[in-house]
Amino acid sequence: MSFNATSGRKRRGAVFDLLSFDRLLTGPLIHLIYWGGLALVLLFGFGAIGAAVGLALRNMSLEGLLLAAPAVVAAFLTMAVLALLWRAGCEFFLAVFSIAEDLHALRTEGDRDRLITPKPAARQPLNLG
Repeated sequence: MSFNATSGRKRRGAVFDLLSFDRLLTGPLIHLIYWGGLALVLLFGFGAIGAAVGLALRNMSLEGLLLAAPAVVAAFLTMAVLALLWRAGCEFFLAVFSIAEDLHALRTEGDRDRLITPKPAARQPLNLG
């Protein structure tokens, strides 16, 4: 089955989609932003873990280990919470833009239905005289 038969419109190039706003780019763009933000969360989290472990190794004492252990646990928990919050924020933006795409699809379907169904004939006023 061809693309024309399934979508009802001609297949156009990527440049035309980019310039005409027929297809929104926010979905793939938000995916890239999500992965970039997740990489930053992991970078800062592992940086905090490395600092805690480095401090414990520098002191080489029981107090250093007792201070580093909760810092490592806190860093892992903070990374998990930040990753979940970042995911929720990106999903919110995807939901908002998918609503826009759904409204565009409904509008084009309504326009197509309006063209297919004939308009009822206008009633003529009664002439009583």
